[in-house]
Amino acid sequence: MKVAFTTSDNVHVNAHFGWAKNIDLYDVSTNGFDFVNTLEFGGDLKEDGNEDKLVPKLEALDGCTLLYVSAIGGSAAARLIRQNVTPIKARSESEKIDEILTELVKTLKGNPPPWLRRVLQKEAGIEPTPNFLDDDEDE
Repeated sequence: MKVAFTTSDNVHVNAHFGWAKNIDLYDVSTNGFDFVNTLEFGGDLKEDGNEDKLVPKLEALDGCTLLYVSAIGGSAAARLIRQNVTPIKARSESEKIDEILTELVKTLKGNPPPWLRRVLQKEAGIEPTPNFLDDDEDE
């Protein structure tokens, strides 16, 4: 799966989605992770209320599964979710990309949380399993 990170230094998740000039992309699997490339964005990215500035980023993230950010606006998060990209807020701006990736690989190898399991099943073309048991089946 593809995972993206908003970053100003290619080391930390330390950029707001709307203002990010760089978004690093990685391929992640149970075997590990590989850097794909850095998406670069220019223009007046700090102009609040300018939703058009998001369009190139949204298009560039098509096909990504997860996007780690230091911060993100509500409308941008909603637009990402509509295109099946799950935004995740980093714990702090000092959180390192490689540490997040290492933890993500461990999670994929182990027992991913239900939301991530559903995402992975969807990507694999498998009908997601329900996240609850139907109590009426036993009656």
